[in-house]
Amino acid sequence: MSTFQAPKGTYDLIPPDSATFLAVREAIAAPLKRSGYGYVETPGFENVELFARGVGESTDIVTKEMYTLTTKGGDELALRPEGTASVLRAALEANLHKAGNLPVKLWYSGSYYRYERPQKGRYRHFSQVGAEAIGTEDPALDAELIILAVDAYRSLGLRNFRLLLNSLGDRECRPAYRAALQEFLRGLDLDEDTRRRVEINPLRVLDDKREAVQKQLTGAPLLRDHLCEACKAYHEQVRELLTAAGVAYEDDPKLVRGLDYYTRTTFEFVHDGLGSQSAVGGGGRYDGLSEMIGGPELPSVGWALGVDRTVLALEAEGIELNLPAATSVYAVPLGEEARRVLFGLVTELRRAGVATDFAYGGRGLKGAMKSANRSGARLAVIAGERDLAEGAVQLKDLESGEQTAVPLAELTETVRARLA
Repeated sequence: MSTFQAPKGTYDLIPPDSATFLAVREAIAAPLKRSGYGYVETPGFENVELFARGVGESTDIVTKEMYTLTTKGGDELALRPEGTASVLRAALEANLHKAGNLPVKLWYSGSYYRYERPQKGRYRHFSQVGAEAIGTEDPALDAELIILAVDAYRSLGLRNFRLLLNSLGDRECRPAYRAALQEFLRGLDLDEDTRRRVEINPLRVLDDKREAVQKQLTGAPLLRDHLCEACKAYHEQVRELLTAAGVAYEDDPKLVRGLDYYTRTTFEFVHDGLGSQSAVGGGGRYDGLSEMIGGPELPSVGWALGVDRTVLALEAEGIELNLPAATSVYAVPLGEEARRVLFGLVTELRRAGVATDFAYGGRGLKGAMKSANRSGARLAVIAGERDLAEGAVQLKDLESGEQTAVPLAELTETVRARLA
């Protein structure tokens, strides 16, 4: 055992499991790359105020879960608990919205940090792939992002996920609903912290997962009954576009998500095989966030999908991804001259695009062949003094056991043909 262990609530990604995580990230990103989204990467920490303003001072993320620190220079920073505020800040700072091509389409992948009670599917360090479309108000854009997420999940083979959909209205219709909800909530038996939340952002109370609170929310006013005509029409267009694309959804009038910046379209992907931590991703429209963090009016929409949760969903459905072997060819030299020659051939094979490894450490034939079999390689290249004297190497099929001599000059071409 090492003296040190990973901090509580975190995990290490190590082979072979890490290959599945990489494949999930790539599968989620693939539809985005085909749809005009460019990659963006932001710092792992930001000014605390960015999240306080953007995510919302009443959210659990800001009040309880952010990792904050004070630098030697006195700056108040926070490890990023989510990606949208950081990506929008980066886009504004780089004036991407002024380039004349709206929406600005961006995707990102990275680690995020929240101080939460660790459990399966909920970590203090977790991985997400996200996408943001900045600067355009269009129901087709909302539908596009939802469809791209659905396509990513389907490409991985997932089938047992559900899409929950709601509209949170806008600055025109939300105030009247807020007042009606506050009046209802003030009559409930709530703890002091929740009562304080009622006054700051009553929609957060609807997102409270405690059974004692949820029981009292029966009969609470629903936002869909207070939507203005513009928001109703917008939401109906999103629903029609999803239906036309063959995307099934469930209307969930209580869906508010955990962040304060959402307006209009709000959605969440859940997987029933994950128990209490059933959400695998989600997002929505955030038309006022740019102004909250000091930017111009830039209606936007986006989502983040959890890589960790998606891997758990794959496990719940018994899906094993068809991953390429980390090693296709394993080189086994017998003697110093063979080490020199085979090392050169390994480099040549790698440069030709063949995943190749080498028996390092001067092991004997038996030990080296055990390593070759453990590597998952299909072929082994074996060479000793006699082989080199004849200008050849032995190419062994590790599945069938068949072994043939191949001229040195023809090895790369022969290997590529055998692996094709």
